[in-house]
Amino acid sequence: MIAAAGSGERLGAGGPKAFVRLAGKPVLAWSLAAFAVAESVGEIIVAAPPGDEGRAGAVAVREGVEARVTPGGDARSQSVGRALDLVDSELVVVHDAARPLIRAELIDEIVGRLAADEDLAGVIAAAPVTDTIKEGSHSRRVIRTPERDHLWAAQTPQAFRTASLRAAIEEHPDLLGTVSDDAMLVERAGGAVLLHRTPSENLKVTTPLDLRVAELLLADRSAP
Repeated sequence: MIAAAGSGERLGAGGPKAFVRLAGKPVLAWSLAAFAVAESVGEIIVAAPPGDEGRAGAVAVREGVEARVTPGGDARSQSVGRALDLVDSELVVVHDAARPLIRAELIDEIVGRLAADEDLAGVIAAAPVTDTIKEGSHSRRVIRTPERDHLWAAQTPQAFRTASLRAAIEEHPDLLGTVSDDAMLVERAGGAVLLHRTPSENLKVTTPLDLRVAELLLADRSAP
């Protein structure tokens, strides 16, 4: 499942982030291309901005990718919940279209680790935190400085046992409008989630600077 219903407000795009041009293609197109060649993926479902389902479908057609499109929700986890209604496989992968540098190899690695361990409810892409982290109060006064040795920044793709993710969403419907990470719901429901270290290039496009960096990295990929 590709969550692609983001508004793009922080990017200043003037429209949904999924359709912003990145290295000659809509942002969504890059994730579609990676999922299309991943060996572990059987079907692709896109949660599109409500009203833009046809536009998202057209992006898939131009990329030569077969995908089902469903309208997303007001919040990310609501979009995931709607797309999950269309899933009938044992395992499911959730990815944010805002991470367009995703590689098929990473998708397959994460799915493979989940499939190999029945005790896991999920395996998620993550990167070790390199900055010193400060926990602050509402007035921005430092409360504490946690040790960063065990801190990771959660990313996508995130693979789950479909039944575990579905149960977690049903158990915490009140949180769907606030959480930014599906693994958090699975964790709260008691599911074991494993961290899978990701390459540094798996960045999220949130600001115009992120978009420029992503363009440069994609240019490096295509350079001889």
